[in-house]
Amino acid sequence: MKRIIFGLGALCLVAFTSCKDNAAQKIDEANVAVAAERDAVASKFPVLVFDKTEHDFGEIEAKTAVETTFNYTNKGDAPLVITDIKSSCGCTVPQDWSREPLLPGDSGKFSVKFNGSGQNKVTKTITVTANTEKGSELVKITAFVKPDPNKPVPAK
Repeated sequence: MKRIIFGLGALCLVAFTSCKDNAAQKIDEANVAVAAERDAVASKFPVLVFDKTEHDFGEIEAKTAVETTFNYTNKGDAPLVITDIKSSCGCTVPQDWSREPLLPGDSGKFSVKFNGSGQNKVTKTITVTANTEKGSELVKITAFVKPDPNKPVPAK
């Protein structure tokens, strides 16, 4: 029994000492340089800056379609990629944005159509999903929707 324990101990000692020296020799300096460059670039993000973050259509008639354009610029250090733009409801439709990467310093735009639904003061939020540090940015549209003059008045 002592021989088996002694033999296993010696085998483990040889196995652990032989692996220790080979690990340092396996590090490739080219891989270390590539990893350092990748990590430096990973901390750089695009910064999405809008010319306006809110647009007020003012007073509009009910069911009247209106449209505005939001302009934006990439003020960051990496290409900006907008993956999606969604509104808080179906009455507001964002469209016409580029899915191509936007280089630092370049500008783009998207339009938003609002169909004039709702009553009185209406606010809609548009969420822009992009590869920014936050992951998404918000813009808003507002309008005061006047009642439809052609709508019949309910009888009391």
